[in-house]
Amino acid sequence: MSIVIVTDSASDIDSELRESLGIVSVPLKVMFGDETYTDGVTITSTMFFEKLKQTDVLPTTSQPSPIDFAEAYKGIVEKHGKDVQIIVLTLSAALSGTYQSAVIAKSMMEEELDITVIDTRKASFVFGMLCVEAAQAAREGKSKQQILDRIDHFLDSVQVYFIVDTLEFLQKGGRIGKASALIGSLLNIKPILTLDPAGYVSAFDKVRGTKKAIARVMEALREYASGQPVKVAMLHSAVPDQAAEHLAAIKAEFQVTDSYLLEIGPVIGTHVGPGLLGFVMIKD
Repeated sequence: MSIVIVTDSASDIDSELRESLGIVSVPLKVMFGDETYTDGVTITSTMFFEKLKQTDVLPTTSQPSPIDFAEAYKGIVEKHGKDVQIIVLTLSAALSGTYQSAVIAKSMMEEELDITVIDTRKASFVFGMLCVEAAQAAREGKSKQQILDRIDHFLDSVQVYFIVDTLEFLQKGGRIGKASALIGSLLNIKPILTLDPAGYVSAFDKVRGTKKAIARVMEALREYASGQPVKVAMLHSAVPDQAAEHLAAIKAEFQVTDSYLLEIGPVIGTHVGPGLLGFVMIKD
């Protein structure tokens, strides 16, 4: 019996990796004024950040419709048969209506299908990494329940920290107030952000300057890893060299069994802007 992992494009999984594991992705849309782009289809991360530099228009995003998810489910059934088991992992419901669309799509299906929809309460490759783990488990012949157990463990255990270059995008997107953004910019305050248990963006700590912020994140990762083997992902928005440098430092210090280096996509990029560094770690 086949088990197929479905996600949305905010998972920021590299297209080659996604296709090699048979992960089905339903895209969100990104709008620059009157121009609409399909995430990962008609706009790439590189194109998005180039466009962001050249425009004064703050982009917006829109979730996939229930019909988009229903079409994905139908395509899977056509390929694998009605006995297929589908696990859907979506962007945090606290940040997007994508999860709701996936749930509504399940109810729209004419036949009773084995579909489990999970609000990961995570964003970007934090849940993209989970999709990869789940798809690899399916390839290894794990049962659906074993995969769901692995998903629960991952969601409870994964550590994530983001350092943003500017508070402007979070402020414009309604994540923080104007006063906080202004004071942060004047004092060179670098908030270290994380995702709370409900899936909202929240402050982990605030320090002055990027170097101190990086040092604080590394300290938090050391406390978490406690000398055990870990899998890591280093995420960035338009700063690949910095991200590669930090990943190399992590590999030099920790027992890293698997690692990823990737640029966040247009959907998350809309809310954080360029210059983000994201650290993701889970004990192996």
